[in-house]
Amino acid sequence: MPAVLFGQDCDILITNGKIIDGTGNSWYYGNIAVKNGRIIKIGRDLNLSAQKTIDAKGLIVAPGFIDVHTHLEDDETKDPEAKSFIYDGVTTCITGNCGSSNVDIGKYLRWVDSLKLSINIATLIGHNDIRKAVMGRANRDATPDEMKRMEELTEKAMKDGAVGLSTGLIYIPGTYTKTPEIISLAKIAAKYNGVYATHMRDEGDSVAQAIEEALTIGREAKIPVEISHFKLSGQHNWGRSKTTVPMIEAARREGIEVTIDQYPYTASSTSISTLLPDEVLADGQDSIKARLQRPEIRKQVTDHILARLKKRKLKHLSYAVVANYPADSSYNGKSIEQINLVKGKKHKATYEAETVMDIMMNGGASAVFHGMGEGDVKFIMKYPFNMFASDASIRKLGVGMPHPRGYGTNARVLGKYVRDEKVISLEEAIRRMTSLPAQKFQLKDRGLIKEGMAADIVIFDEKEVKDISTFEKPHAYSKGFHFVIVNGIMVVENEKHTGVRTGKALYGPGFIQNGN
Repeated sequence: MPAVLFGQDCDILITNGKIIDGTGNSWYYGNIAVKNGRIIKIGRDLNLSAQKTIDAKGLIVAPGFIDVHTHLEDDETKDPEAKSFIYDGVTTCITGNCGSSNVDIGKYLRWVDSLKLSINIATLIGHNDIRKAVMGRANRDATPDEMKRMEELTEKAMKDGAVGLSTGLIYIPGTYTKTPEIISLAKIAAKYNGVYATHMRDEGDSVAQAIEEALTIGREAKIPVEISHFKLSGQHNWGRSKTTVPMIEAARREGIEVTIDQYPYTASSTSISTLLPDEVLADGQDSIKARLQRPEIRKQVTDHILARLKKRKLKHLSYAVVANYPADSSYNGKSIEQINLVKGKKHKATYEAETVMDIMMNGGASAVFHGMGEGDVKFIMKYPFNMFASDASIRKLGVGMPHPRGYGTNARVLGKYVRDEKVISLEEAIRRMTSLPAQKFQLKDRGLIKEGMAADIVIFDEKEVKDISTFEKPHAYSKGFHFVIVNGIMVVENEKHTGVRTGKALYGPGFIQNGN
């Protein structure tokens, strides 16, 4: 811890704030001095002169929020100021989730540092992209030689600074992968003290089996497990959180270091391709298009979609809303049911399945899927080893009709679930947004208001913090975050982005372990 001399100058002095330090302890009044990117002193009376003084009277001062589940790849340059995250209090993002990442992690992290965003970025290495690099989208087991090459890519990624391995087991080619392959790669991530973060194989009917697979991988590979966007999909599965959460509790009692994360909404968002059977999606867009031109495949897809609707006790694809369809932006914001009617087709699910296939033949689309219960959201939220995550990319104002979680995840928790509905306490919410994710992903100098820590700090009004983004009008920044400091520099001042971009790449333990 750096020594601080009486009367020493500092860059920023925060006074009169209610400090919630990230530990889960209750708030206290105090002043915080920041210099050279670090918190150098905390106390009630600091006799320090400062280049900038922030009077935080009536405001909460907390560590910058760490979003453990994001998808930034290829979106970093759309808005390097990352305003959709910054205005929601986020100062650090973990990307590379759901099995999707850059394969050359060292090159990616160096590029992040050269680009200079307003947020810090750490990344996982994605299993799907490792597999694609070695064997494409093939629907088969890896050969011994292919397995060796995947292991080598994983090891290099961990040495280059990845914080762990991620899987996306509902996405191609992850869905074609058997558990032993994942265990082998997870063992390499464990060797370099990484974590295993998974979009499980199922989050609906077979969710219990999917959780068991994730726990088996953690147990066999001896690696900490993070189960991504923990939820129950499909109306017929509502209430099953009272079964799934105890599975996590039991695993922790067994000694498996498992945690979960959650976005505080009753709708998910992913590719519309997830409505199709896995085998139809193998080998790339040309192959998908060729298959969907065959009558027998179209019947197979239609039967698959109708069976899904029957299981959900629904008559139409009203729950699937197009978020971004590059081939025709007029579809954005409309459900498949609505699009089908606009196209003049009969109001039957059979024709809606045809519409889904038409979209897929034209390159596919992202979609928002309404299918979770508010009771499950709240029950999962009460679990103490659960973090909050947006599952989003950097949003560009006005582009598409994206899920509002990309703008308002943290503000929604703090406003709706903490202040208004009192599902959890403010101190507990802050712990889940700061020190818990920092501990899980080994960001050792982040997540706490503590002397010597990196000065990532958010200052917000607990009475006015609110998510403004909605499903109908998603493009709106959150309100209530008055100041945001990233690595000791003011990025948001009086609720306005300063244009400063002081974020940096954060490296995993394998990078340090190898003497870098």
